[in-house]
Amino acid sequence: MNMYRLLQICKKFDIFYLIPLISFSLWVRLRYFFFLKNSGKGFPDSLDSQWYLTYARSLLADFKLSLHMNDILYFGYNMLLASLLAIFKDPVAILFVQTVVASLCVILVFKISRMLFNKTTAIIASLLYAYAWEITLWSTYILTDSFFISLLLLCVYFLLKSLESDKRVYKVLFILTALYLCVFRPTGLLTLLFILVYYLFRLDRRKIVDFIKKHKYAVGGVIAVGFAVFTYILVGDKLTPFIHSIQFNAKMVLYNVYAKGWIYDHPTPHDHFFRPDYTINIFNSLILSFLINNWDDILILYGRRTFAFLGMWVWRIDLTNIIGLKKFFWNMLPWFLFGVGTISAFVNGVFRKVSIVWLIILAVFIFCITFFIDGMYRYKAPAIPFLAIATAYGADSLIRFTISTVLKFSRRFLHREKVQDMK
Repeated sequence: MNMYRLLQICKKFDIFYLIPLISFSLWVRLRYFFFLKNSGKGFPDSLDSQWYLTYARSLLADFKLSLHMNDILYFGYNMLLASLLAIFKDPVAILFVQTVVASLCVILVFKISRMLFNKTTAIIASLLYAYAWEITLWSTYILTDSFFISLLLLCVYFLLKSLESDKRVYKVLFILTALYLCVFRPTGLLTLLFILVYYLFRLDRRKIVDFIKKHKYAVGGVIAVGFAVFTYILVGDKLTPFIHSIQFNAKMVLYNVYAKGWIYDHPTPHDHFFRPDYTINIFNSLILSFLINNWDDILILYGRRTFAFLGMWVWRIDLTNIIGLKKFFWNMLPWFLFGVGTISAFVNGVFRKVSIVWLIILAVFIFCITFFIDGMYRYKAPAIPFLAIATAYGADSLIRFTISTVLKFSRRFLHREKVQDMK
């Protein structure tokens, strides 16, 4: 086998592109990992990290689960962390595993981009992901974020493979990762809802109707049993601790974040200060009453959070000098390319197929706007790989448009020169 043939095989199976992309991604993240490890200061810590570690150790010592929100909605991460602690003992070893997994997920970014768009978009998206500071940062914390991003990418990959392939294994793997996503952390529930919307988008409606008609009694039975079980659990107060813990957390967010007009999880000069109405007069519900009685101020708060979602830099815009203008255009460049990518997806007639990228970004956006944007933009992190893909498609579309425009005008110019020479 000659070298040319080997090169063609490598290109066909994407090895030619993946090896340098994986190497670059590992280099970026492991360099930062070992910098922190050898710095003498150690790895970053937080109160949440200590809570997760303490909870995981308690699971190993005495496996007990309650119906509290944190026990159920973080079950997947708590079990994963406990398992890793049982294997490696040292949290630093877990951070190393986390860093390597985050680095290798560049493969999933490449594969997803390749399936949805093209090779050029896949390469650009992979480079953006490999260099993304948010992915590097959260891979060095004992928190849910890094593994959640990896799980989300894996779930989307299996989703796309299950739609494109007839192999049953991909459908099974998608179902398993989707279920795991539900109990990994609360964001997973909302994200999965948007993933299922995309799944229904892509399914052939005639096949769905035919399946329901063919198995109508079985489908009806499953729905009836599910409804009966849910009613029994609800009426029997089996989920009372879970519901109460959710209500308590919702109250904390409303009274400690909304009522103060905070955009982030701490006060800033950019917050929307207002005098909230605490009257409970809508169906005896604290949450509904607060949201409806203060709807106008809450909409203003959401508007400011929408603006803040772009990044902390939006509060530091200075267009009065050259340096400020450069910073503004540099910060706006990814969002400009994201906009180009969005428009191109519609114009090229592929938005239905590729909408999973925008749906997941929308899910993360809604979560951040509805609750709050944490000061370090941690809750925005799951959207980063998909923002990279959309931005890469925008860059690819712009490059293709520029090349086609240049070629078009070049042909016209050469044709005009040829006509003049003939004269």
